[in-house]
Amino acid sequence: MSFMSWFGARRDPKQSARDAIVGLRQQLQMIEKKEEYLQKKIEEELRKAKANAVTNKAAATAALKRKKASEAELDRLAGTRLQLEMQVNTLESANMNAETMAAMKKAADALKVIHGNMTVDQVDATMNEVTAQREVAQEIAEIISNPSALVDLDEDELLQELNDLEQEQLDERLRGADHVPLHRPHITEEPGVYLHHNIVLFLESIDEEEELRQLQASMAM
Repeated sequence: MSFMSWFGARRDPKQSARDAIVGLRQQLQMIEKKEEYLQKKIEEELRKAKANAVTNKAAATAALKRKKASEAELDRLAGTRLQLEMQVNTLESANMNAETMAAMKKAADALKVIHGNMTVDQVDATMNEVTAQREVAQEIAEIISNPSALVDLDEDELLQELNDLEQEQLDERLRGADHVPLHRPHITEEPGVYLHHNIVLFLESIDEEEELRQLQASMAM
């Protein structure tokens, strides 16, 4: 015992638990060695008893008595070893619980430092700001990605330009009609083929005019 222990010096609980566990395990090793010795002695006395059972009954009886005594001692050591093992398990469990609680206490202290003056209201306000900024960013992204936002189109101006193009196309066709010769052109193809060709051209002209009218109507909506 150290000098400080005489005056009740406080020891580290963790170190005390470790020292106790080490001492118990050393005692268990001594008991195990004693058990091995007794087990060998029991086997030896049993051999002596068998060897002298017929020729020397006194020697055989003495061997059996020593065998019984060794067995009783072995049983007593088994009980002692069981008690020591239970103490070791209890100390190890208690030491682990103490270390776990110490770790949890450190974690709680760390959380207090991390949170500092942070409150639930502050966190809620911060999350509201984050949500609002996220919505702003989303609106900005939608505006940037919208092609119509890049050019401010005047619908009336666009419709007027379309009407001008349509009128220009009609004027060109009228000018072309003015230059059509009055005499019948020389037909080198078969009459049916020539007539079919003119009908196709006429239908294509009608289709183009219809497409222009539909486009104009859709822009006026």
